[in-house]
Amino acid sequence: MLAAMLPFARFETPPITPPVTRAVHRTVLTIATLAFLAGCGKLSIAPNQQQAQLAMQQQVTTLAQQNTEYQARAASLDKNNQELESLLAQSRQQVQLLTDEVGATRTQLQTTTDQLLAMRTSNEELNKMSTQLVATSNKRAGAEIRPNNTLLKNLSVKQIPGVEVRQDGDVVRVEIPADRVFMPGSNYFQNGGEQLLDNVAADLRQNFPDNLIGIEGHTDDGATHSQQFPTNHHLSAAQALAVYNSLAQKQVMAPNQLFVIGHGGNHPVVSNSSDAGKARNRRVEFVIYPERLASR
Repeated sequence: MLAAMLPFARFETPPITPPVTRAVHRTVLTIATLAFLAGCGKLSIAPNQQQAQLAMQQQVTTLAQQNTEYQARAASLDKNNQELESLLAQSRQQVQLLTDEVGATRTQLQTTTDQLLAMRTSNEELNKMSTQLVATSNKRAGAEIRPNNTLLKNLSVKQIPGVEVRQDGDVVRVEIPADRVFMPGSNYFQNGGEQLLDNVAADLRQNFPDNLIGIEGHTDDGATHSQQFPTNHHLSAAQALAVYNSLAQKQVMAPNQLFVIGHGGNHPVVSNSSDAGKARNRRVEFVIYPERLASR
């Protein structure tokens, strides 16, 4: 009937399979037809057709609103995605920094562990040496150096300022201030320290060529404040050993005539209550024993 009324119009509808799409096309075709007829003045729009047109307009408006909402939602999701990517990049950077810090900490820990092991080994060696030297000193025979021995009168070291010579039971002690030999708190010789030792040792060798001689290190009761020498025993033993090495290397005295002991602050000669007393107690002593070497 519509074709009879509109002889000049051709309507070709493409094949549409989905029902929803087919219904949309029908509605669009109806609206186009009505618009065409209205324009030609050959057909007036019935009320039900007006309702259909209004419904179609509402659907178009609804679809446009939904499209706008979808676009806004897509923009929001894109913004959120960018923020998440930025946070992910920051997290990766923080993880890398933490990894670097952990690596540096491990390196420092390994270095500290190595240093502690080295110090422990050094301490064990010093303790072993001290034990051996003390054991050697305890093997003295019952010989005796008399206080009126003429050899004591012949010692020229008594004329050296600061050097003390005294009889101590059956031994003779020659006391040298450590502050005149070593840098403070160390086993490094200061200027003139080795020469002073050489002078004393040469005099002892001349007067006691066959006697066993101990080199004893003594300190005051103050703390050492040194990683190299954690206790006064380590410092006193190191100073006594430095004296031994100096005399033996230069052959000022025979190495088999000497032994070394570090007493720390265990044997003060005066009170440590004053600076002068502390200085007196920081000393190196040559101790001449009555034992004589079996052969030379």
